[in-house]
Amino acid sequence: MALNAISVDSISKLYRLQHAAPGSRSFRDLLTGVARAPLRRFRELSGGDASLENFWALRDVSFDVSEGEVVGIIGRNGAGKSTLLKILSRIVEPTSGQVKMRGRVASLLEVGTGFHPELSGRENIYLNGSILGMKRREIDARFDAIVEFAEIEKFLDTPVKRYSSGMYVRLAFAVAAHLDPEILIVDEVLAVGDAEFQKKCLGKMREVSAGGHRTVLFVSHNMAAVSALCQRVVLLSAGRVAADGDPTAVISEYMAPASQARAAEVDTSAHPGRQVGCKSFVKRVRATSGGKAVMAVTPGQEVMIEVEIDLPSQIRSPKISMGFDNARGERIFALATYLSPVAPTVIGPHSHVCVTFEFPALYPGRYDFEVTLAGEDGVLLDKIEHVSSFDVTQDAYLGTTHVYFPEMGLVLVRSRWSTSVGADR
Repeated sequence: MALNAISVDSISKLYRLQHAAPGSRSFRDLLTGVARAPLRRFRELSGGDASLENFWALRDVSFDVSEGEVVGIIGRNGAGKSTLLKILSRIVEPTSGQVKMRGRVASLLEVGTGFHPELSGRENIYLNGSILGMKRREIDARFDAIVEFAEIEKFLDTPVKRYSSGMYVRLAFAVAAHLDPEILIVDEVLAVGDAEFQKKCLGKMREVSAGGHRTVLFVSHNMAAVSALCQRVVLLSAGRVAADGDPTAVISEYMAPASQARAAEVDTSAHPGRQVGCKSFVKRVRATSGGKAVMAVTPGQEVMIEVEIDLPSQIRSPKISMGFDNARGERIFALATYLSPVAPTVIGPHSHVCVTFEFPALYPGRYDFEVTLAGEDGVLLDKIEHVSSFDVTQDAYLGTTHVYFPEMGLVLVRSRWSTSVGADR
């Protein structure tokens, strides 16, 4: 029976949010504040300070991870994923509950953590190895493999503060994966790398867990990567464990809420799928076909999606895109202004941007889509995931009413068959 590498027992994390920011204060105000500090502190502890709000980032979270298991942690923005990983990485302490971990832990969280910016890449490799409790000869034995994987030979003796985010992540992952930690914790930071590097990292994570003695916790919004890599998935929602089990079932539950709240016309001013840090420039999204609102389509049907945008001023050459994903979170196709010969050149206050396209011949099912708005310089202005969805209905597109199965693939292709019996060719 496999031992538990990680045991999370009823952990909770409370933050106190300050709502009333103090303005400019005189010297007299400062002296008065010092005199009243004990009373103010008493009010904070007793919950009597109206300017403070209790926010539970995690609430009674429990789960175990066996040695050698690869577990995905998924959830929407604000679900508590980052707080959980920081607790597991010993960066913050839980308000209540406890975590037990067996073995050395290597964490790859936000870009910028874990390395000393003034030290070179070479020095940081040895520093991280020492933190993990490794001897110099052990690090020496893996040094060349780390450098080769990170692909930063030319910059090995350059201070990491001069590295690009991509270079930083390549080196950080190479160090974390090659220095033999018993537990490897990887956050969404891999999204910084290019597609080829992400593929390389996924392969390495499969390799480090293949022996059954190294455990991987993988946090990602890429459901295709989670499905391909993880043996089990834990879904967090509002700081609690909403589901824990088979990847296909848990990912389907994760994708379901966005689809349940679907509509042909969506007010996105306060949409929960908006990326953290984005402003609410995209106000409304509406889907029609033949002048009528539509949420179900057939392969080849012409669909128009209208996006209402309200910007404080005009921008030129806007970059607007829409990505369509299946129920497993795999990107199936995308539409983008920069991929079209006819696209808007200027948008501003109260703009309506429309795109018309033929819905591709996809396997029947539900397809969520997202909307992204960027400026001429490519700077992200707004992004909303899971805006709404389309149901591709099962019709006679192939000239038959035969039931389709997922094993048949993602795309429907028309074909003609012929046979000749007993004829020589």
